[in-house]
Amino acid sequence: MMKISASGRFEILSTPLDSLYLLQRKVLGDQRGYFQRMFCATDLAGLGWHEPIAQVNHTYTSVKGTIRGMHLQLPPSAEMKLITCMKGEVLDVAVDLRADSATFLQWHAVLLSQANQRSFLIPAGFAHGFQTLSDEVEMLYCHSKPYVPADEMGLNPFDARLAIEWPLGATEMSDKDRNWPMLSKEFQGVIV
Repeated sequence: MMKISASGRFEILSTPLDSLYLLQRKVLGDQRGYFQRMFCATDLAGLGWHEPIAQVNHTYTSVKGTIRGMHLQLPPSAEMKLITCMKGEVLDVAVDLRADSATFLQWHAVLLSQANQRSFLIPAGFAHGFQTLSDEVEMLYCHSKPYVPADEMGLNPFDARLAIEWPLGATEMSDKDRNWPMLSKEFQGVIV
């Protein structure tokens, strides 16, 4: 990853996938504790976030090895997500499903943790999921669009066509995530 900007309260790091960024949050601390900015519309506008936050979600996962994902919303509800691990540690994964992308069906994973103070900025047209690397994990998601059940799509986290390298055996998964279909050879991607 290469640093592309250090404006505002974030150091912005590029990834191998176009428009997918890792944000290193700057922490200001003293004897009282610390302060850090979690979201800044001005700083993120240059990375493609042009809408207000439409929804904020919080997840708690109790067991190490749990997989959640891979999820996305289709147009007209296609959304950007800013993902942050508030407690514990996860391997956070994004898969490029954009039909016109040079990195179509490629994935990139980052370690997010309470300790490393990083967030993952995921553009529309990417599926997202994570695996917990510790017990007692809390995640915070900022979304650019509200959730619309009719526009939801998911990928099977074990799809051989994606070949995501999960570091641990899956200890827990929802039936919904486990039963997402495998991608067909005819799948040509998502137009966002």
